[in-house]
Amino acid sequence: MESADLKIFQAVAREGSITKAAARLGYVQSNVTARIRHLEAELNTSLLHRQSRGVSLTPAGENLLKYADKIVYLLDEAVKSTRNSETPSGTLRIGSLETTAAVQLPVMMLEYHRSYPDVQLSLSTGHTSDLVKSVLEYELDAAFVNGPQHHPDLEELYAFEEEMVLIAEPGETSLQSALAKPQLFFGKGCYHRKTLERWLQEEHQQSLNSMEFGTLEAILGGVSAGLGVSLVTRSSVKTWEEAGKISVLPIPEKYRRSVVSFVFRRDLFRTSAFNAFVELMSRFSAQGAANVILG
Repeated sequence: MESADLKIFQAVAREGSITKAAARLGYVQSNVTARIRHLEAELNTSLLHRQSRGVSLTPAGENLLKYADKIVYLLDEAVKSTRNSETPSGTLRIGSLETTAAVQLPVMMLEYHRSYPDVQLSLSTGHTSDLVKSVLEYELDAAFVNGPQHHPDLEELYAFEEEMVLIAEPGETSLQSALAKPQLFFGKGCYHRKTLERWLQEEHQQSLNSMEFGTLEAILGGVSAGLGVSLVTRSSVKTWEEAGKISVLPIPEKYRRSVVSFVFRRDLFRTSAFNAFVELMSRFSAQGAANVILG
C-alpha cells in the first residue's frame, strides 16, 4: 500500500467525487480511478459506493479513511520535522470563525506575515463544528472557535473574549419585542444560534422561525431591513451600529460573555512557524484582556 494511493483515496473521500478529487490534486480523472481500483484490489474489498452524482464510502472505506488520515498526517509531520528550523517557514493552515477573522485577526495576520514572510499562511472560515472537524481530520493545523471544547484529542488556548448583543432593526428598543421576531443566523452549527435557543428555552419562550444566511453581511442586511434579529459579537457590528443601520440591545449577563479558543490536535508537530503564531496570538490576547480591564 503506497502513501500516494492513500492521499488519493483521502481526497476522493473528502470531495465525494472522483472528478473533484482529480481537479484538487491536479491529476487526470482516469489516473485517480485507476489508483482507487488498484487500492481496492490490493485490499480485496470495495471502498466506494459509485453513484451518478458522486461517491460515498462503504464501511470498509470509512475504516480506511481513519487510518489514511493518521498515516498521511504522520508522513507530513515527519517531513516538517526534518525541515524545521529556528526561522519560521513552510505552511501553516489556520481556520477561524467569520466574525473573528473579520474583526480580531487582520492586524495580527498582517504582523505575522511581515515578521515571517517565508511562512505560507492560509486562513479559512467556518462554523465552530466544521472547524473542529477539520482540525480533528488533519485538514487544518489549528482554528479559532467558540469554546471551550473539552475534546480529548484537542489542546485549546484562550484567544479572545467578546461581548454578545442582540441586534434588531433601527428604532427597536424592547428586548422582549425583539425576541418575538424570527432569528437570522448562519446554520445549525452556529454557536450563537445555539446560545440564543438555549436562552429562549430557559426563559420558557418559544423559538420562532430561523432564517439561514451565508455571510455576516447578509445577516446584518436582513436585520437592518426588519427581517428579524440575531445574536452577534458587538465588535463585529460596530460600524453598523454607529451608522444607525441596526439597534443593539444588551442581553442578560449569563449569555453576554463569549470566549474564542485556539484549538489544535495534541499530536500536532509544533513547528517554529506554529510556535511563532501562538506567541503572537498570546501577545494580542494579553493586549485585548488589558483593554477590557481598562475599559
